[in-house]
Amino acid sequence: MKFEIVTIFPDFFRGPLDYGIVRRARDAGLIEIGVHDLRVFTHDRHRTVDDRPFGGGEGMVLKPEPIFECLQTLAVSSQDERLRDGAKETVILLSPQGELFTQKVAQRMMSCERVVLICGRYEGVDERVSEYMADREISVGDFVLSGGELGAALIVDAMTRLIPGALGNAASSQQESFTAGNAETQASVAGEPPTSTCSSGGLLDYPHYTRPADFAGMKVPEVLVNGNHDEIRRWRRRKALQKTIRTRPDLLHGAELSNEDRKLLAEIDIDTESTTR
Repeated sequence: MKFEIVTIFPDFFRGPLDYGIVRRARDAGLIEIGVHDLRVFTHDRHRTVDDRPFGGGEGMVLKPEPIFECLQTLAVSSQDERLRDGAKETVILLSPQGELFTQKVAQRMMSCERVVLICGRYEGVDERVSEYMADREISVGDFVLSGGELGAALIVDAMTRLIPGALGNAASSQQESFTAGNAETQASVAGEPPTSTCSSGGLLDYPHYTRPADFAGMKVPEVLVNGNHDEIRRWRRRKALQKTIRTRPDLLHGAELSNEDRKLLAEIDIDTESTTR
């Protein structure tokens, strides 16, 4: 997979993408990352990339010409071609007004072989970029950043983790928070017994413990050291449900819940009710 990042601050990416899993994936040839300086595609001596918006308003807006020229230089296919089913590349505009970037969005974008990320700046980007060049706008959260560079780095990291071979343990990406659609959960929903002690199915992750089993009087839950994998799986699932209810109850609406999950939820409701009396 190749990522093309369009930005006015190319040096920003010398740090975030040079460490950890992204760096190892680059070294292994699993991903390529091209960072393109938008100012290279200007033609005035001041290398101007922004201007005041028509109609007035505060701040400056990125101009369309450098962005269009940059993507033309990258030989990006037309918007109509990209929006067809089975397109192998996509152009994303990072914007606070965009669709919220989630694990599901990352998984959906994995069908592409090339992802072009346009980093917005200042008060925004000329609307013609969104209308005629980008396939969609994406936001990394309900807050405003100084620009799209941090968001682009987040997207590259999240998608790289989903590439086969990028993680040491291939199952890791299927057992993390927010990950839906893994075979383990689907088997559970279908009524088949799970074969693993862990799965996500769109919920938050369960708690993790490591050695020592007793640290300064704080002990690891006994269920995790008793060797009963069915009890471990059930405990982990219950804790994941409890954490999701407590901090992200909205995730339950899209989670893949098995019959056992629903029984655990009922138990959790009963426990909560009894403790509040």
